[in-house]
Amino acid sequence: MTAIFALIAAAGTYATALMFGTIGEILTEKSGNLNLGVEGMMYMGGIFGLVTANRYEALVGETGSVGFIAILFAILGSFAAGCIAGLIFAFITVTLRANQNVTGLAMTTFGTGVAKFVGEHMRNKLGGYVSVSNHLKESFHQQIFPDFLKRIPFVGKIVFGQPHFFYLGILVAILLHLFFTKTKKGLYLRAVGESPATADAAGINMTRYRYLATMIGGGISAIGGMVYTMTTAGCVWIEGSLSGVGWLSVALVIFCTWRPLNGIWGSMLFGSLMIMYLWIIIPFFPQELYKILPYVVTIVVLIIASMKNNKEKQPPANLGLNYFREER
Repeated sequence: MTAIFALIAAAGTYATALMFGTIGEILTEKSGNLNLGVEGMMYMGGIFGLVTANRYEALVGETGSVGFIAILFAILGSFAAGCIAGLIFAFITVTLRANQNVTGLAMTTFGTGVAKFVGEHMRNKLGGYVSVSNHLKESFHQQIFPDFLKRIPFVGKIVFGQPHFFYLGILVAILLHLFFTKTKKGLYLRAVGESPATADAAGINMTRYRYLATMIGGGISAIGGMVYTMTTAGCVWIEGSLSGVGWLSVALVIFCTWRPLNGIWGSMLFGSLMIMYLWIIIPFFPQELYKILPYVVTIVVLIIASMKNNKEKQPPANLGLNYFREER
């Protein structure tokens, strides 16, 4: 049991990036847009968040840089990059009505390509790795709760020993849940995802809701890429470090049955599965098989949900389908 609790506590850093990626994709898919380009958006968020923090520090100097401001710039930089990628995806799929699956795969290639290009350009410009000073690195890894709370047996490190981004992700998940369940605009957004023709007939601007949901959802997912780069990757740009994280986020959306609050504990579970090979060693069990466990769990949950035929656990009815008003 001690090893399991230690595993869950250590998984928080990995879980945070997954949490943002998942929450952002849930918002996008609730509008009926299936964005398979989350991986590319997280790559863009990772590089632009790091570059924004790096340029801020270069502008004010290492001694004059403030950790909180650097974090704020990194969040804004990654969010803006994700919003732009989401805008491109929305324009192609909503306005031009292109196939969403193909467009999402193209966005993955586009996003990873842009991130690698910018990372290589900055590396050549700086003459070395794209990073920030140790002073700012400590700010990105800083924990907000006092040490005595972390010493609470078993749950102390899990609940109070996570980076501040983890609690920001929980806050975003709660706010998104309240938006879906307690606001009129959240109800309109869900209606667009379930039946855009009905929503359109009721006077709801389907195009606006899909654009905004895709852009903001892409921005939130991109923050997850920034979190991974600035915490797990040690505030250093490493090509390929984010490989697979975006796809895990897409799988986690299915696992969480399109509910933001489920993304909190679901991301912790997936984060634990990602690093299980470091904590729980099973003899004669290859490490490569550990890495596919999140996908296996998702498939099992999807099969069980399909067998129960529970409508509440199904995706939005119009997910992945373009809306043609003339066919209404």
